[in-house]
Amino acid sequence: MDKVKYFFQQSWLLIVASFFFGLLIAVANAGWQGRILQNEKDKFNNLVAGMLPGAKISDEIDPEIVEVETGKGKKKVTFVRKAVSADGEHVGWAFTCEGSGFADKIKLVLTVDTGFEKLKGYGVLSSNETPGFGDKIKDPFYREQFDGAPTTELVLMKLGDPANNADSKIVAISGATVSSEAVVVIVNTFLGQIKSHMQEKGLIGNGK
Repeated sequence: MDKVKYFFQQSWLLIVASFFFGLLIAVANAGWQGRILQNEKDKFNNLVAGMLPGAKISDEIDPEIVEVETGKGKKKVTFVRKAVSADGEHVGWAFTCEGSGFADKIKLVLTVDTGFEKLKGYGVLSSNETPGFGDKIKDPFYREQFDGAPTTELVLMKLGDPANNADSKIVAISGATVSSEAVVVIVNTFLGQIKSHMQEKGLIGNGK
């Protein structure tokens, strides 16, 4: 009992301070949550416009909600958004996908054509991969390989021609194989399941 009493006598200030700062962080986070979500939405829209030139995501078009199995019994809900041109023409689909990288979670924006036959590329929404190595997943050398690739299962290769983006082979970044593989795994995990969902709902053709 004396030890417990001594512990509280010596640590009461630390306990109170921890509670106070924890409360302060929670309040600040709640206050900034709206801004954080808006910034992510703006970045999402900008990335989509870069991959589907002239396209925009209309808030008037309800997204398709898809629950994706990410492994080990875990599921992730993502929203498949319809991208349209200035005159309202359907030009593609866009959605977020995420998974574990080398250093931390990688969150991507993936775009595909209207029929879910070809990838239109990906953009990095958030990533903390190693500077100079894993963060090269943001570089054109790697990203451009996905533009035009078929929406079948992608395969990571250590060697190959990165300029050939008409097949399913993706050439890894030298010195960053783990980050390269993480992107391919994330894309494969989400793309296949979302494509199947879209086919089942009749939003795209079957057998493509």
